[in-house]
Amino acid sequence: MRTRIKVCCIASPQEADIAIRAGADALGLVARMPSGPGPISDARIAEITAMVPPPVATFLLTSETTAEAISAHIRATNPSTVQIVSHIDPAESEKLAMFEPHIRRVQVIHVEGPEALDLIPGYAPHIHAFLLDSGRPNAKIAELGGTGRAHDWAVSAAFVRSTDRPVFLAGGLSAANVADAIRQVRPFGLDLCSGVRTDGQLDPEKLSAFVAAVTQTDAAVASADTTDGSHCC
Repeated sequence: MRTRIKVCCIASPQEADIAIRAGADALGLVARMPSGPGPISDARIAEITAMVPPPVATFLLTSETTAEAISAHIRATNPSTVQIVSHIDPAESEKLAMFEPHIRRVQVIHVEGPEALDLIPGYAPHIHAFLLDSGRPNAKIAELGGTGRAHDWAVSAAFVRSTDRPVFLAGGLSAANVADAIRQVRPFGLDLCSGVRTDGQLDPEKLSAFVAAVTQTDAAVASADTTDGSHCC
């Protein structure tokens, strides 16, 4: 299976174009956050979502925590997907599915330990995918993404094995470590921000190197799976 690539912290139509040309499957658009890089205005997010061609997905990263507020944020920005970066009450997740049935819904899980797996049952019935990140939502100033830190990929691998929902992996990814991430975790997709930036700007060379590393690793993993019969017949 081809590993999808989501380039986050897109700040302008120009960066969106760079990411799309490099082969990104999805773009992450960061709205107001308590901390972290890349937030842009809702008006800029709406500008970018309007120009992105199919089949590239646009992810609104929202820090809102109620179904009503998340729904309003979606309607103000018109993404194809909403990425909920806080551990919201699963009852709100259920309500959001009723409010916005045509929007893809991705729940972020901040992996601070094995207890992350305990969150699967509450969210899985109401979402389309999970995204595993390295934030600290209970810190004095909440970290809800964009930390540039990797978390324990052994926990992430166990999470992938424990759910039938697609799982994106985020946190400290770069061309240098993405092969290990894919082999260990086997995620549906990868999400990155700082690993493809230089001085805060999206770096086409770093992004091209990352995409090439993912493509090469996917080919190697597929070949190994075929050889050992993992995906035979």
